Amino acid sequence: MTRAQSKTARKRSRKVSPPANVAKPAEPERQARCPPPDEFDKSVPLLKHLGGSKHDAWNQALCNQVINAARYGKDDTQEERAKQYFAHMAFLAGINPKDVIEGMMAAQLFASHAAAMDCYRRAMLPGQTDYGREMNLTHAAKLTRANAAQVEALAKHRNKGQQKITIEHVHVYQGGQAIVGSVTPGGDGKNSEVQPYAIANAQGTAMRCEDPQGLTLPVASDGERTLQDARRPLAGSA
Repeated sequence: MTRAQSKTARKRSRKVSPPANVAKPAEPERQARCPPPDEFDKSVPLLKHLGGSKHDAWNQALCNQVINAARYGKDDTQEERAKQYFAHMAFLAGINPKDVIEGMMAAQLFASHAAAMDCYRRAMLPGQTDYGREMNLTHAAKLTRANAAQVEALAKHRNKGQQKITIEHVHVYQGGQAIVGSVTPGGDGKNSEVQPYAIANAQGTAMRCEDPQGLTLPVASDGERTLQDARRPLAGSA
């Protein structure tokens, strides 16, 4: 290599800094893509029945979290792993989340169930110490209660906190009224929101009355009036 060629090679190897007034391009890892609003989003998600979102990126991330929360054997083959993955996805499909909140609850349900069953498995290992068995059973009991609370929260979220009371058996006594229909609790504290379909009066025997003709009684006043002689003759008197 001649002297001129080596000098040209050194110039090419030098980094050319951009001018100060030219903005640097954003780094790829710092660029964030935002999903469009619902009115402009025409995409059809394929995994909404697993994650509850309109965007499969979230649904896929949730599925990966569920897969990573499970326990697998060290000697499992690829075919066995694939069957377990399918079983975990079948759990999410069985819950069929309708939104992202239900999707998160479904994933947490799976995680708490998997952890509880692993604690039960560890408690029953041969040669397990009494302390180890007690601790694993304690953790399993806590996870089971958490799982039950998550099921209740999921049901409450799906019902939007509404409660419905249905009256199936009505006993009506004399002088009472029967409300036939659905009764919804609520109101402003003064007037209860009761919307019966029909109000039926109980049929009972009429009460006895001293004055069946309904005659009015005299009203006492300050006017002068004669009184009847209350004295009466006694027997044997003259």
